[in-house]
Amino acid sequence: MRRRSEPHTFEQRLDAQKLRLEHAMAGLPNGMERDVVATRIEQLQTAAEMYNFLMLPGGAAGPR
Repeated sequence: MRRRSEPHTFEQRLDAQKLRLEHAMAGLPNGMERDVVATRIEQLQTAAEMYNFLMLPGGAAGPR
C-alpha cells in the first residue's frame, strides 16, 4: 500500500509555486512571457498577504 505524504499548508504551496516561477523566470528573456510570469508571482504574493491578514487573530475573519 502506498504511503501518503504529509499534506502541505496553503502557505507552503504558495511559496513552492512562487519559487518554481522565479526559477522559470530567471531563464526567460525580456518579453511578454516573462511579464506574464512576473504578474503571476505578484498574484501569489498578494494571495499570501491576504491569507496572512485573514488568519490573524482578531483580523477580518474574526467573529462579528
